[in-house]
Amino acid sequence: MFTGIVEETGTVASVRRGASSAVLTVSARKVLEGTKIGDSIAVNGVCLTVTALSGNSFSADVMHETLDRSSLSSASAGTPVNLERAMAADGRFGGHIVSGHIDGTGVISDIRRDDNAVWYTIRTDSRIMRYIVEKGSVAIDGISLTVARVTDEGFSVSVIPHTAKQTVLGGGKKGDTVNLENDIIAKYTEKLICGQAEPQKNESRINMELLMRNGFLTEG
Repeated sequence: MFTGIVEETGTVASVRRGASSAVLTVSARKVLEGTKIGDSIAVNGVCLTVTALSGNSFSADVMHETLDRSSLSSASAGTPVNLERAMAADGRFGGHIVSGHIDGTGVISDIRRDDNAVWYTIRTDSRIMRYIVEKGSVAIDGISLTVARVTDEGFSVSVIPHTAKQTVLGGGKKGDTVNLENDIIAKYTEKLICGQAEPQKNESRINMELLMRNGFLTEG
């Protein structure tokens, strides 16, 4: 499990591609401290297992499913990436619950300065937007952020200077693809309450009748 608090930015040193998978080698410093083969590191929000270590880099296998769902499919030597080690049991929970399992991608459609903050607007599909709520949490390239505005086609976040400086989002441009992970609590809550397969439309099955039937609300 991760918290969405990026520890450092690293650089993709090499990508060795197979028929439908890849081996990613990333140059880093801080996240290598105490790291062993088999440990987990989030790379732009994608949970990867360390398979090899050198003095200043680590390698990880990237499977077909991950390449299909994330921006790692377009990674190449020199690509900067956000890095975070899995949270230690005695660690501080600084962001929100981030699993490192990407739900899909979005595209930066607008960047706007607002005094000392920067607004990023992300356009994505309805499958992602179902779980995006104003003032809720979302992970963008592994960064824990608060949703500030929501529209039918996307959402916006306001990023403080520290976050922009310490992550790859600060160098983001319009048209860039970003990895998105929805708040896992929202997904589990819907599945547990509804007890059915995911609906086909951008509609929630959670309504007043369902909440009352399960004891969350009372009449009167």
